[in-house]
Amino acid sequence: MAEKAAAIDALRKVPNWINGQVAASDSDRYGDVFDSATGERCAQVVMSTEADVDAAVTAAQEAFVGWSRTPVLRRAKVMFKLRELIDRDRAEIAALIAQEHGKVLHDADGSIQRGLEVVDFACGIPHLIKGEYSDQVGTGVDTWSMRQPMGVCVGITPFNFPAMVPLWMFPLAIACGNSFILKPSEKDPSCALKWAELLHEAGLPPGVFNVVQGDHVAVNSLLADERVAAVSFVGSTPVAEHVYKTASANGKRVQALGGAKNHLVVLPDADMDQVADALVGAGYGSAGERCMAISAVVTVGDSAEPLLEKLLPRIAALKVGPGMDNSNDMGPLITAEHRDKVRSYIDLGEEEGATLVVDGRKHEITKSPGYFLGPTLFDHVTSDMRVYQEEIFGPVLTITRTGTFDEAIDLVNAHEYGNGTAIFTRDGDAAREFANGIQVGMVGINVPIPVPLAFHSFGGWKRSLFGGSSIYGMEGVRFYTRLKTITSRWPTGIRAGADFSMPTM
Repeated sequence: MAEKAAAIDALRKVPNWINGQVAASDSDRYGDVFDSATGERCAQVVMSTEADVDAAVTAAQEAFVGWSRTPVLRRAKVMFKLRELIDRDRAEIAALIAQEHGKVLHDADGSIQRGLEVVDFACGIPHLIKGEYSDQVGTGVDTWSMRQPMGVCVGITPFNFPAMVPLWMFPLAIACGNSFILKPSEKDPSCALKWAELLHEAGLPPGVFNVVQGDHVAVNSLLADERVAAVSFVGSTPVAEHVYKTASANGKRVQALGGAKNHLVVLPDADMDQVADALVGAGYGSAGERCMAISAVVTVGDSAEPLLEKLLPRIAALKVGPGMDNSNDMGPLITAEHRDKVRSYIDLGEEEGATLVVDGRKHEITKSPGYFLGPTLFDHVTSDMRVYQEEIFGPVLTITRTGTFDEAIDLVNAHEYGNGTAIFTRDGDAAREFANGIQVGMVGINVPIPVPLAFHSFGGWKRSLFGGSSIYGMEGVRFYTRLKTITSRWPTGIRAGADFSMPTM
């Protein structure tokens, strides 16, 4: 027992970052961080106290005063430098992700690239926050607008993208003149410290960016703190709804992105080789731990059998193994608990009467250490089954067969989630009708994962988004700023005196 305790004490500790430096905590709670490919502890992360949160918010509030008044070109220069530093260290960052999350290195690097695109976008902040000016709207009267920062902003991010999702938030928030507190997932917390170190190296003043590690104690303290002006959240729908309701009740601006059940509709005229390739990548990439993963295939007419003929050999050829081996296609799941939860859905699908075509529980990789599960495929899944209704967040793909195009659209539109969807077809009329009529926030036409580039915005509909504000792009600029409009007149000569009627021009 003494040797085990000593080994745990010797583990790398992942701390907070407050006011420009690593911050000590008086917390007596630590969470274990695991190497998901081996199942071994690789670090321990501090579970922050309310006092830690108070210190971070105090530092952010004080830093906001000077940073919000810093010329926008200087703020942009920090973003340019950050972009250079991330590119310099991206191999190190990808390795962190591969170890703590389990992504294969090439997938981890791709997620960094998608985050870097938002940094690129933030580099253009002098243009993005330009106001509008109208001369002589009335006699001697001018009107103009400006966008000003909110204050202390908070980002609460999920385990599945420890690099990309924080980069979707803090570069824009900081470039707009806000200070920022990042609360990363306690399951893979090390990337957050890397962002803090790189921002410090890039010349960001102390206190503008802070990291508070931990669990619900840190989250709820941040949501309740009256000094926090805005909260951005990405995660599961139940937590997104809690964050939205709690933060809104405390007077904060909130964007809360929740869960998903993304459908890919296959028409009979689609190129089935293209569809099969798309499904293998979009359904099993990152072990299905993506909010934009395709998890539900909807076949129309007689498209199911030709698709299965192409899909099954590709699934069989998938290489599953540790993320550090770049030859693998798919790595492990994040934790043992999450792996077991996904396994339970496979059990449930069998109980519900779906046809289990490929059983990931029997994959050879499951005999290895770590949190592995093989790719799984269900056919003949119906809309009343829980494996169709609920977000599984793992390498489980379901096929639901429909007779007509209209039936497929109705099926997708009836689902409670509306994050992403796709259609594969050669028919331009069908694609246009699908794009216009589908009740989903992000739509792909022969594109399986339609994540918008950084100069557009990312966000779903229905129970996939609370707060009505999408993330990054111009939606992000508007979220992290407040609009102020000024109407000005410089009177000359004799004053006319008070006027009590509605002002007109």
